[in-house]
Amino acid sequence: MKKIIECVPNFSEGRDKNVIDAIVAEIGKGGFVKVLDVDPGEATNRTVVTFVGEPDAVVEAALRGMKKAAELIDMRQHHGAHPRMGATDVCPLIPVSGISLEECAQLARKLAERAATELNIPCYCYEAAAFSPERKNLAVCRQGEYEGLPERMGKEDAGPDYGNRPFDDDAARTGCTAVGARDFLIAVNFNLNTTSTRRANAIAFDVREKGRPKREGGKPNGKPMKDADGNTIMIPGTLKATKAIGWFIDEYGIAQVSMNITDISTTPLHIAFDEVCRAAAARGLRVTGTEIVGLVPKRTLIDAGKHYLRMQQRSLGITEDEIIKIAVKSMGLDELKPFIRNEKIIEDMLAEDHGKKLVDLSCKAFADETASESPAPGGGSISAYMGALAAALGTMVANLSAHKAGWDDRWEEFSDCAEKGRAILDRLILLVDEDTEAFNRIMAVFAMPKNTPEEKAARSAALEAATLYATEVPLRTMKAAYDTFDLLRQMASQGNPASVSDAGVGALAARSAVLGAQLNVRINAAGLKDRDTADKILTEAAEIAASAIAREQEILAIVNHIIDK
Repeated sequence: MKKIIECVPNFSEGRDKNVIDAIVAEIGKGGFVKVLDVDPGEATNRTVVTFVGEPDAVVEAALRGMKKAAELIDMRQHHGAHPRMGATDVCPLIPVSGISLEECAQLARKLAERAATELNIPCYCYEAAAFSPERKNLAVCRQGEYEGLPERMGKEDAGPDYGNRPFDDDAARTGCTAVGARDFLIAVNFNLNTTSTRRANAIAFDVREKGRPKREGGKPNGKPMKDADGNTIMIPGTLKATKAIGWFIDEYGIAQVSMNITDISTTPLHIAFDEVCRAAAARGLRVTGTEIVGLVPKRTLIDAGKHYLRMQQRSLGITEDEIIKIAVKSMGLDELKPFIRNEKIIEDMLAEDHGKKLVDLSCKAFADETASESPAPGGGSISAYMGALAAALGTMVANLSAHKAGWDDRWEEFSDCAEKGRAILDRLILLVDEDTEAFNRIMAVFAMPKNTPEEKAARSAALEAATLYATEVPLRTMKAAYDTFDLLRQMASQGNPASVSDAGVGALAARSAVLGAQLNVRINAAGLKDRDTADKILTEAAEIAASAIAREQEILAIVNHIIDK
């Protein structure tokens, strides 16, 4: 899975459009990240920028933005309604896909260190990147705001984590930045079949983590109760890591429970939806749909779709598109307006057009492309596709078995098999185009200049690297295709007997995929100068091929036995 993170820096300028535009332009320079939103506030004199991309690109873009903000914003002249302590006030990194919060915390610390050493901007680390428990709280890092920095900087216990020094002219101009890592925050509104804000608020208080004040006598109009320190005693709600209120929306003519989910690993979107539905039903109301405000990571909807499939006792081994469709329909994400994936799912927004992909062609177009005079796609891509078809057949039998009448008590067993098959299928589909890419890399080397000894050496090294890659790709195809045999054997022996022939065809396709990919391993390995590496690869490939032949025969024996009964 591609690693993607989000960055949401807050800059202490919300009124001068030229300054804001210059900072945003610096962040987006080169097109390596995508700016999703720019939200300036005049009263706060603060602009929130949201951008996403791969980790290294995001860190570099954040540094560029911090540098430009330091050049254009003088904190000695700054005034606004929002708490602040620096030209770049906060800069959190947020995991979106393929990366953990812990990894983002490490990136945040490196970003803070680089900002201090390369830009001379003192930095505190907060949230998951904090070095001490108390500094997890942003308010602790920003205590006293900008005006309090002269007293804090240079002190071991109060100064920033990076760039700590006495308050000097540079610090007076830039202030300090809080760099951190936090989980993704989802803003969501749950639509209700009522116009009553009071009832929507009651549901919000039922579920939000803070809950509601405890009142004397347990009466709704009773006086709020206080503890010994004079603080209001609260009755916690049922959902951790959530904040919520009820309101009425004129545009839609309905009341909503408006919620921020501050930690989606603690309270996923689908859990919040189910709980708001429960709380609404307890008060005689119904949730009619859900409105996502802003963007969500794809995993949010994948997790939701799988949750509702489990509730239906349906197989989870279906396409990503189908899983997301189940999530959309289950939570009513399309009630108020159509749910457009590339406007709501971050990964879909980032999807780029890399030109024609083989796997996007129709069956006929793929065959025609293979038959053309172009040398790619060739046997390697065909082998990967045969392996994908083998995995698809095994997955199909698993899905049919999970939905077979009378086998309801076995749905989860077959769903697990279908998920495994789907994962193998996805690996092999990627290898279809990767094998052609490997061939193209070798062709690209032949276009390199070779006029000087240096150019010849560079060309030779590039050819060896490209040839090794072209050898490793079909070896990965062999391994992935071989992984289908366990699934196919299980489906042949335990799956729906009416589909046993499909498992047999899958075994035939898997064997052909393995042996076909082996031919590509052998022909490419012949071009490697590093014969030790080549021999190791060839030995491994031969062992996989021999085992594949035996596994095919084993599965066919099971298939024929069941057919001949």
